[in-house]
Amino acid sequence: MSQDTVGILLNSSMYRGIPTHRTGQEWIAGYEETAREYGLIPIFLRLGGIDSAGDRCVAYVYNGIEYVEQELPLPSVIHNRALYPRLAAHKKLQSLKDRGITVFNVNNRYGKDFIHRLLWNAPHLRAYLPAAMPLTSENLRRMMSRHPDLILKPIRGSVGHGVMRLRYARSTGWELTYASPIGKRRWNTVRLHQRELPAWTRRMLRRTPYLVQERIPLAEYEGRPIDLRITVQRGSGGEWGVTGRFAKVAAAGSFVCNIAKGGEALPAEELLAKALPEGSVPSALAHVENLALAISHHLGGRLPLLADLGLDIGLTESGRPYFIECNGRDQRYGFRKAGLPEIWKDSYRQPMAYARYLLGQPEQRNVTPQRSSE
Repeated sequence: MSQDTVGILLNSSMYRGIPTHRTGQEWIAGYEETAREYGLIPIFLRLGGIDSAGDRCVAYVYNGIEYVEQELPLPSVIHNRALYPRLAAHKKLQSLKDRGITVFNVNNRYGKDFIHRLLWNAPHLRAYLPAAMPLTSENLRRMMSRHPDLILKPIRGSVGHGVMRLRYARSTGWELTYASPIGKRRWNTVRLHQRELPAWTRRMLRRTPYLVQERIPLAEYEGRPIDLRITVQRGSGGEWGVTGRFAKVAAAGSFVCNIAKGGEALPAEELLAKALPEGSVPSALAHVENLALAISHHLGGRLPLLADLGLDIGLTESGRPYFIECNGRDQRYGFRKAGLPEIWKDSYRQPMAYARYLLGQPEQRNVTPQRSSE
């Protein structure tokens, strides 16, 4: 049975929700449907359900009527959809590799500063990167002297949590905009005194590592900034390909495009036709897709078993693309919200195709990427 199974590794909370179909934004049935196309049986497991020997696990399997928990041989190929911040979890994942188990996307939460450095070291990608530095007092002063509009974001944050904007206006000086603690989609703005962040902000930044990044002047629709989510995955041939894309437009009055922060997902062509110069959309999207593939190839050659990425790429009003950030656990539901159900399904299909490829190509498993100075 093990040669025809693929493991889907989930966090414990999502794993517990499988019998009642309460798995948040993860579409469990999507794995079932697409795995069958490749002669695979998906089994859903968590790290705590793998025995210490690393050869058996407790997992949920669909029996045609419901999901039942069974003890099974551990699959030789596992797709990681869990986030593990603790070192002990990463050591256990490493031990699986040492036993010949392939876990692709084994690490899906790299720091934004780390990814920026990896891409900055590639001369062909550097021109597509906003200036960025780890946020320290000295680096903040340096960035404020060079750029009038900045984004402050947690190095390991996601879905827009904790993101702030720092910008200069001649009439008011420097202002900081941040999420209101009362309403998650409301924003507060305060003026800086002598170019110093508020005391509460400085205390928070001492606790939480942040990145300070140049804010690119994004194309807008009805005064709301736009960016693109590009899903890039390895598939049946083991090569990177663009699975799909959609546009995100920020909520009115917001500067972040994240869907979790009130942003709206729409088909990219539809939205960009209203925001870019007439006739420029096809070439702009082709440029974006080529950039997304170049980024994925570069990262995939340096990070172990990377196979599934969601890249946020912004466009200026002229259609020039800029890399914003990389998501190692792509929240695929944006395709569904954008009215693109077939691409949504394909974003589940490609990891299953890649799993079948790995099962048929044992020599491709656990290939060590190029050494990096990072």
